Amino acid sequence: WCGSLLVALLLPRMAGLRVDFGLLLEPLGFIKVLEWIFSIFAFATCGGFQGETTLLVSCKGVVNKTVTAAFAYPFRLNTVVFSAPDTKRCGGTWADVYLVGNFSSSAQFFVMLAVLVFLYCIAALVVYIGYKHVYQQNSKLPLTDLAITVITAFLWLVSTFAWAKVLADIKMSTGASIIPGIESCKAPGATCRFASVTSMGTLNVSVV
Repeated sequence: WCGSLLVALLLPRMAGLRVDFGLLLEPLGFIKVLEWIFSIFAFATCGGFQGETTLLVSCKGVVNKTVTAAFAYPFRLNTVVFSAPDTKRCGGTWADVYLVGNFSSSAQFFVMLAVLVFLYCIAALVVYIGYKHVYQQNSKLPLTDLAITVITAFLWLVSTFAWAKVLADIKMSTGASIIPGIESCKAPGATCRFASVTSMGTLNVSVV
């Protein structure tokens, strides 16, 4: 919608394309370039994440069986189930075990905003580079640009705080603290040990 708004304002004068990189050397254009780059990092690191958490399970007839739960964006962890060890050799004590939490709303809001900012920055940079003269002569364009920038800055702040909180919850829901909540691990003769979880460094980058 941001790009469409700018194009609609420019339609009467779009014929006057003049390539000029001057605004990119000013804070107005330089910040847009940085914002464009940051938006790419945001949706690429968050939206493309895939990981798994692994446990070692011992029970009747099974010793240190590796069970895994694979999770990914948009982090609906409550739909992710651990691969079960051999339930017959476990004496039928192993039931389906799901991770806890649905964090899709915050994750999808964060990624959606990053994509919208990415598209808006492209539209803005096209205007800055190709229609600098129109931008400077049309009083509506700078005001519209400023309004959208302020709104997106506020939404960036809100979505990043929400995503940072959700990321902490995701780490909790996929870490060693999940073991006490697994009933199958409490069965007589059964033990569960936390093995590993995929590094979430890229998700930390998305927050940064």
